[in-house]
Amino acid sequence: MSTTRGLEGVVATTSSVSSIIDGVLTYHGFDIDDLANNASFEEVIFLLWNGRLPKEEELKQLTEELASYAEVPQGVIDQMRMYPIDQVHPMAALRTAISFLGLYDSEADDQSDEANKRKALKLQAQVQTIVTAFSRIREGKDPVSPRKDLGFAANFLYMLNGEEPDAIAVDVFNKALVLHADHELNASTFTARVCVATLSDMYSGITAAIGALKGPLHGGANERVMAMLMEIDQVENVEPYIMNALNNKVKIMGFGHRVYKDGDPRAKHLKEMSEKLTTITGETKWYEMSSKINEIVTREKGLLPNVDFYSASVYHSLGIKHDLFTPIFAISRMSGWIAHILEQFSNNRLIRPRAEYIGPDKQVYIPMEQR
Repeated sequence: MSTTRGLEGVVATTSSVSSIIDGVLTYHGFDIDDLANNASFEEVIFLLWNGRLPKEEELKQLTEELASYAEVPQGVIDQMRMYPIDQVHPMAALRTAISFLGLYDSEADDQSDEANKRKALKLQAQVQTIVTAFSRIREGKDPVSPRKDLGFAANFLYMLNGEEPDAIAVDVFNKALVLHADHELNASTFTARVCVATLSDMYSGITAAIGALKGPLHGGANERVMAMLMEIDQVENVEPYIMNALNNKVKIMGFGHRVYKDGDPRAKHLKEMSEKLTTITGETKWYEMSSKINEIVTREKGLLPNVDFYSASVYHSLGIKHDLFTPIFAISRMSGWIAHILEQFSNNRLIRPRAEYIGPDKQVYIPMEQR
């Protein structure tokens, strides 16, 4: 029996949801570039769950179903008001709220296809309502109810700020959601599949996935990127700051990726959005600093930016608080998690790997008085 640290390169299952082959990311065979440039997030949700793009009537139905399920039970809102607001990270709040949400679903343990579809719709629709509600509650504001006449991306920005967003913000946010929707067998997706492979319920699988995404080596990197940019503050400070970090072997967040050797294909879209948005807001320094960091890290370490790096300045330019960056990741990735959970249920086998034992051997029990 041989071991592979971190399961790197190990093929653990088969999947038709998404692929990363020769540096190209696809959802059910559709290139991420094609989807990012053309698709709405609702179309991507349908694609991930059904294996094909929706027809016009199917997209209309999905959009209406998501809107109809977007309100969360009042008990979930009341519970969030009880969180210790001054010490709770939004990812911890989201993890707890999603688990609590399952208590209000009478079909939580019903594994029929019909019940799982309804749970999928509820989870996808309500995750953004939960994130925006918590954000407002901790600011001493009342949550904003979702609107049935707004699309998914627009509704998030509306519920977050209480104002209807402009077309540019909606377009940028929609594209960000499309880019983050799925990514093959990443850590949180694998966690979700391991959980539901025991035939646990969908809420448990999603809660487990959120727990995995919370870590800075997975979903939390863009928040750390923005903290670095804030600390650097000015373009002229970039070179000494980054060189000092590299010389002291400090990890620069947002660079490198285990499955991409020639660069993350999603990063270029976020770089373009960062340049566009920072120009509109008049705060081009965030893009200029990011570009300079990109140049230095690539030159010195041969590492290229991943999806997290430029998403930091994109979300900042949209006026989104930095600790909401990872919950936004979860809102998008909910679509992929659900797709993988449904796929796991459809051809399930308990996921139970082995571990190579490296501890002591042939130990003998010693009575207490002889130790």
